[in-house]
Amino acid sequence: MADDVVYNRIAVLRAERGITRRQLADALGVHYQTVGYLERGEYSPSLHLALKIAEYFEVSVEVVFSTKPFPRIGA
Repeated sequence: MADDVVYNRIAVLRAERGITRRQLADALGVHYQTVGYLERGEYSPSLHLALKIAEYFEVSVEVVFSTKPFPRIGA
């Protein structure tokens, strides 16, 4: 169902900080492919994982995840 899509900025946050998928996965205790699935929107994280990701990047959950598409950078 399209309404169940969770948008995220994981790739943007990783790029800004120069962190690889594997480094993020290791820090979160998940497989690096899971990070790829999350970034592409093929997998929605559990609440626990979403909180861990936000905590890792030291931002609020709303900065990382949204039920609506994020505006394009520079738009």
